[in-house]
Amino acid sequence: MTIAVGDKIPDVKVQLPGPSGPEAAQTGDLLGTGTVVLFGLPGAFTPTCSDHHLPGFVVRAEDLHAKGVDKIVCVSVNDAFVMKAWGEANEVGDKVTLIADGSAAFTKELGLEVDLTGGGLGVRSKRYAAIIQAGVVTDLAVEETLGLEVSSADAVLAKL
Repeated sequence: MTIAVGDKIPDVKVQLPGPSGPEAAQTGDLLGTGTVVLFGLPGAFTPTCSDHHLPGFVVRAEDLHAKGVDKIVCVSVNDAFVMKAWGEANEVGDKVTLIADGSAAFTKELGLEVDLTGGGLGVRSKRYAAIIQAGVVTDLAVEETLGLEVSSADAVLAKL
């Protein structure tokens, strides 16, 4: 079942790309306080994700914070080493927290997994954006196509 508005975000063990390697973290700690914009995407270094989705949030980070967002978080079904390299390649800095959900445990708890095995990618995350207040989902926008319409930084900004 897919997470919905009004649901509490699940508390799942994930990894963050740290300076010395992967660092264990809990989604409850990362997403459970303040106003958080969480966006998920199919994969680091994939075209739409790297060319538009992540860069949009990096560019609009200041605007999101001005609208009351405390933290911007991106989750992808990739390992922490890939997420670190992807963050560096996109000059993310501290604008977006990158979560590595290597086994898709968090993504599956959200009910937002998609099987892309036929394309050689395995189980990945659907493309989405959520606004979370104190650990509770207040808005969820899941892309129904391969495009970037409802989960972009601009789309999120319009809802804040």
